[in-house]
Amino acid sequence: MKKLVFLLFIASFSVVSSQNQKLTPTKIDFIRFDGDAFLGYDSFGFYYTIKNNVFSKISKRDTLEYKNISLGKITTVDLQNPLKIVLFYENFNSVIVVDNQLNETQKINFSDHTIPIVASAIGIASQNQLWVYNTMNQQLGLYDYLGNNYKTISVPFTENIKNYSSDFNVFHWIDNKNSWYVCDIFGKIISKGIIPDYDSVTIINENQFIYSKNSILILEDVEKGKKTEIEISEKTFKKFCYKDQILSIFTSAGITNYKITIP
Repeated sequence: MKKLVFLLFIASFSVVSSQNQKLTPTKIDFIRFDGDAFLGYDSFGFYYTIKNNVFSKISKRDTLEYKNISLGKITTVDLQNPLKIVLFYENFNSVIVVDNQLNETQKINFSDHTIPIVASAIGIASQNQLWVYNTMNQQLGLYDYLGNNYKTISVPFTENIKNYSSDFNVFHWIDNKNSWYVCDIFGKIISKGIIPDYDSVTIINENQFIYSKNSILILEDVEKGKKTEIEISEKTFKKFCYKDQILSIFTSAGITNYKITIP
């Protein structure tokens, strides 16, 4: 009987411990910033912002800018390849590709394509392709921006996209029911479960994501069934970004960067 009680105590202690795990990152620096949006860093240490619809690439010594008034507001920016940055202008169904000096190298207007395309999600994929979610058929496709070819790869989505991200090989999305899915370049879709209610979310990989709710940051690992609170000094913030073990917190005063090791 004593052994049973002891085992139950250990089990309950383990549950409590797993529910209260915390991760404390190390503060690196603080950058004063008064732009409209902080987009994150690249692997060369440049950071990217939007202010008054001007896209900027900034270092300690230089600032480069790109703006295109004719296309209206920038919807999203894909920074995966610093040599081929993708700017999406949803209202004009268009994409601009710029190089590392923010020189325009390509302009794509999906309305001019022979296949009807109305894009609402864009990301850079492998082999000179773009992920394109086409609202005309509610399917995900790949657009070859060198050959000007488009192919549909997925079945129709059953719900609207609420949030999305991608890398060269997979496209992640969260629908309006907070269901998380992953699609590879061959069109195979995997359901990853339900994302908790959030204010902002960043997908790290196919098993981990960070989300914020009421300015509390949580790291969740669906494979391990584990949630970990990330402790930061900011009590409120506008947005957070995570890339390559750097957690950036964007507030009205500026950007605080933390070094964080994701287990």
